[in-house]
Amino acid sequence: MTGALATPGLDSAAGELPSLERDEILRYSRHLLLPEVGLDGQRRLKAARVLLVGAGGLGSPLALYLAAGGVGTLGLVDFDAVDLTNLQRQILHGTSDIGRPKLDSARDRISDINPHVRVETFETRLTSENALEIARGFDIVVDGTDNFATRYLVNDACVLLGKPNVYGSIFRFDGQASVFATADGPCYRCLYAEPPPPGLVPSCAEAGVLGVLPGLIGTIQATETLKLILGTGTPLIGRLLLVDALHMRFRTVNVRRDPGCPACGTREIRELIDYEQFCGATPSSAADPVFGVLPEIAPRTLAARLAAGDPIELIDVREPHELAISRIEGSRHVALGSLETVLPSLDPTREIVVHCKSGGRSARAVRQLRAAGFTNVWNLAGGIDRWSVEVDPELPRY
Repeated sequence: MTGALATPGLDSAAGELPSLERDEILRYSRHLLLPEVGLDGQRRLKAARVLLVGAGGLGSPLALYLAAGGVGTLGLVDFDAVDLTNLQRQILHGTSDIGRPKLDSARDRISDINPHVRVETFETRLTSENALEIARGFDIVVDGTDNFATRYLVNDACVLLGKPNVYGSIFRFDGQASVFATADGPCYRCLYAEPPPPGLVPSCAEAGVLGVLPGLIGTIQATETLKLILGTGTPLIGRLLLVDALHMRFRTVNVRRDPGCPACGTREIRELIDYEQFCGATPSSAADPVFGVLPEIAPRTLAARLAAGDPIELIDVREPHELAISRIEGSRHVALGSLETVLPSLDPTREIVVHCKSGGRSARAVRQLRAAGFTNVWNLAGGIDRWSVEVDPELPRY
């Protein structure tokens, strides 16, 4: 069977697998009718230990369907609390859970879906110091993260431990899924040898995401996980599934193991590194290699200066449709993509403050302005989101 796990606990003889209780046989009856699953396959699912990194958008359908399907032990790594903005896509949590640790609401929901599932929680940020220790006790690691640093961390930990890495990512209307770090397949570094420059790819908080998309990609990840445990079907090993939800198109591209990959090829990576620094996401990454540290101004400071009548030009580089949600009075709208075309109309001697939703796009605009010769330019720290919290609570947050 293609894709079977080389894990002693899951490759044991059927007699050594855990038995199913009477109510479990009824619960999983639709599985038992499938010859690709059957009684032995369901017992393999019960014996399996799967680690989910993240209990958010991707982690929600993963946890729900793996628990419902009878995976015996689910490990959950998360350190966040449920926020109102999560509920558009993170269906593991509800309105009554706002403010609770995600691990608490996730444990309650999983237990309600299937009391036979054991939940092991790790309320911490996954780091180079704890990743190997946490992942070592599981058969499969499923990546439900939303940043490049943790994706490289998960990948390298899986390669070092010999654990399959079921990968997924989402952005606006697009998603990806694959299975990395198996004995005969490529790893994440074979596909993305280097992370993109900091700020080039905005986060979902900055760019948005269709609420149903993580459900789609997370369910695909759950499917791949079940197939790996059962040792059936054709997993996404050596293939990257690309999903365009806006036009509902699916396609796959082949991904080969790179002999020069430092993780799974040359094996140069023998220990976990500082992935925040590797991806340029450390606080020092705010330093531009040409201009040094990009200057920021706090919302309260800007508000006080504007109230005092200081001649500051406030430029909003968000997209036009975002202006309908909220806008700082007196700001001039110049979408980031069209900033270059308006440079001649800006006064290089005047002080300029640039803002976006949370500070990422505006930082890019500040770099662009400084490269064009504007020296007295600032980035509004935290963007209009922080402004609405600290200065004008009447402005809607989004």
